[in-house]
Amino acid sequence: MNCSALLSPILMLVHLWPCSPSTQTHSAQNTDQSFTAVRRVKRGWVWEPLFATEEQTSMAPVYVGQLKSDLDKQDGNLKYILTGEGAGSIFIIDENNGKIYVTQKLDREKKAFYTLRAQAINRSTQLPVEPESEFIIKVRDVNDHEPQFLDGPYVATVPEMSPEGTSVTQVTATDGDDPSYGNSARLLYSLIQGQPYFSVEPKTGVIRMASQMDRETKDQYLVIIQAKDMVGQTGAFSATATVTINLSDINDNPPKFQQRLYYMSVSEEAPVGTTVGKVFAEDSDIGENAAMNYFIEGDSSDVFDIITNNETQEGIILLKKRVDYESKRRYSIRAKVVNRYIDDRFLKEGPFEDKTIVKINVEDADEPPVFTLENYVMEIAEGAMSGSLVGIVTARDPDDDDCPVRYSIVHGMHLKRLFSINEHNGTIITTKPLDREIASWHNITVTATETRNAEKISEANVYIQVLDVNDHAPEFPKYYETFVCENAVSGQLIQSISAVDQDDSAEGHHFYFSLAQEATNNSRFTVQDNQDNTAGIFTAKSGFRRQEQFSFYLPILILDNGTPPLTSTNTLTITVCDCDTEVNAFYCRYGAFMYAMGLSTEALVAVLACILILLVFFLAIVAIRQQRKKSPFSEKMEEFRENIVRYDDEGGGEEDTEAFDISALRTRTVMRTHKPRKNVTAEIHSLYRQSLQVGPDSTIFRQFISEKLEEANTDPSAPPYDSLQTYAFEGTGSSAGSLSSLGSHSSDADQSYDYLTDWGPPFKQLAGMYTSHRSGGD
Repeated sequence: MNCSALLSPILMLVHLWPCSPSTQTHSAQNTDQSFTAVRRVKRGWVWEPLFATEEQTSMAPVYVGQLKSDLDKQDGNLKYILTGEGAGSIFIIDENNGKIYVTQKLDREKKAFYTLRAQAINRSTQLPVEPESEFIIKVRDVNDHEPQFLDGPYVATVPEMSPEGTSVTQVTATDGDDPSYGNSARLLYSLIQGQPYFSVEPKTGVIRMASQMDRETKDQYLVIIQAKDMVGQTGAFSATATVTINLSDINDNPPKFQQRLYYMSVSEEAPVGTTVGKVFAEDSDIGENAAMNYFIEGDSSDVFDIITNNETQEGIILLKKRVDYESKRRYSIRAKVVNRYIDDRFLKEGPFEDKTIVKINVEDADEPPVFTLENYVMEIAEGAMSGSLVGIVTARDPDDDDCPVRYSIVHGMHLKRLFSINEHNGTIITTKPLDREIASWHNITVTATETRNAEKISEANVYIQVLDVNDHAPEFPKYYETFVCENAVSGQLIQSISAVDQDDSAEGHHFYFSLAQEATNNSRFTVQDNQDNTAGIFTAKSGFRRQEQFSFYLPILILDNGTPPLTSTNTLTITVCDCDTEVNAFYCRYGAFMYAMGLSTEALVAVLACILILLVFFLAIVAIRQQRKKSPFSEKMEEFRENIVRYDDEGGGEEDTEAFDISALRTRTVMRTHKPRKNVTAEIHSLYRQSLQVGPDSTIFRQFISEKLEEANTDPSAPPYDSLQTYAFEGTGSSAGSLSSLGSHSSDADQSYDYLTDWGPPFKQLAGMYTSHRSGGD
């Protein structure tokens, strides 16, 4: 017998099953077969089925089963011993008869089986009469766990009007009991709340639609599902879960206008784009299912337009074209609204659109005058006399009272000088003759104003074209420089000419060229018309001599094809050049200039040479003057400039001999003998103490300053820019008084500066200034 049958899943019992030595190694490997009691015939263990309920609540040990050896003579000579998991604590054995008891509460969900070992020994010899055998006690399950919905609460969404049987969602409960034995973990689902709209499958927990529901009636339902174990039998445990089911919207409702008839009004002065009014259609759906578009049907769509406000779902009626109260005072339009997104499943229930009537009244307003045309185009011939008629503009008041209007010209004072308008009848005339060549078009703006309301003004553009009149004769387009060589032969082309005309010809200009009548007989040149608005100038004779005649003036007659035709005489100047084969224009211009000046080439060269000599002489004088301006002491000045050293700080006083490089201040020519400087620190401190009792006129101060000046004059290492002037005198706050002249009540005249003359050359100028000042003051 295989010991793997010991782990067969059975509820509510504890099963003891032995493993003989031959099958001991297989008992822990396979436990899937059911239990079968076996009694051994040969010498060995005798095993019997043993049972105990799980979750035993009795405090006394509970009998499980009995171990018995076939060598037991019931004389008390054998002793039974139990070892392994829980032996002595959970399980105990009666060593006299082999009965096994459980002493504690067992929980299959914590430990499903226990492995123990049994042994029978002889009390006298303490030797085993049976080999130690291992067996397993499996804890059988009881229904001690309630079902649980671990994923609750549930929320599900299903489209409204879904057909019966549509799956909504699935709920699942779990049970901690053993699902492989008995009914402790077999669950049964039922609907506690939610009828008659929903149903639930008892075994799977799938919630389905039990009827069609409309979201617009109710959009949310609360369903309660119960799960029972033990297949719903008496004494079973149960649990409930709440399922919130939302109905999502579908487009199952058409839009509906709130009114069957709307009344609106608009002023005839309203510009294009003015909002006339709004219409609104309701749709019970939400989101994009309630999106709609508005339209205008019929001929009124030319005057009015309607757009959809996507945020408010309103239809906004706009003015598409200006309205006129005098022309039409009332409009009736048909507005239609259509769902933007339509569900084909509900088309059979009717069209998803609606229509309404909108009546719009045009309100009368005091309108400005209206011109018969927005733009007028007029013509007038150039040169027309002042006061000539150009054209007439007409405007009238469109209102019923037909108020008279007054005309005027605006935009530019110069236009008023050219044109004027009769303010009563709109007649435009010229105020002076017009010239097309100056301006071929004139653009003016004419206004019409109501005589009873000057604020009502309208404008019209008037474009006036000045028609051309042949009043300009043709002429040369430029000045021609024409040259002829002295060795030119007869019939040689020396110049090609053309002509221009400021007038405008409708058929195109055509010019005719010929020699003037006075030059026809004795001219040495001829004119040949090329019939393409150009002509060629040819020599009529061979050989020209500059000495005889330097230039020729050839009168050329040019005729246009205008009505009437105009002619002009243009003079072509021909210069004779001294050349062999080709005419050099520059040489010819140079010769013409010299000829005009009356100078020969030799004379011109002499003039240029004189000019060059004068220029060289002038430059030499300037160079000499510049040389004289230089200082004879340039070397010393350069040395002086190099010795200028700038210091931006004040230094550290007389004792600061390391702050500056004094060698730059020494000259090369004058070097004074070095005289050691005295250590004046102690001397300064002594003078400071003495100054507290003496004034600025004290002999001590004068002696001290004189010594310092002498030392500075003879010491080359002393910087000339830094002099020690230490006055240990604290000012007016001290008993000695102040050395400053700012707070002094005595004038300079009261002081004697004669001692400045004793300070040497550096203070000579200062002594002179104070001495002269004192003399002047005296």
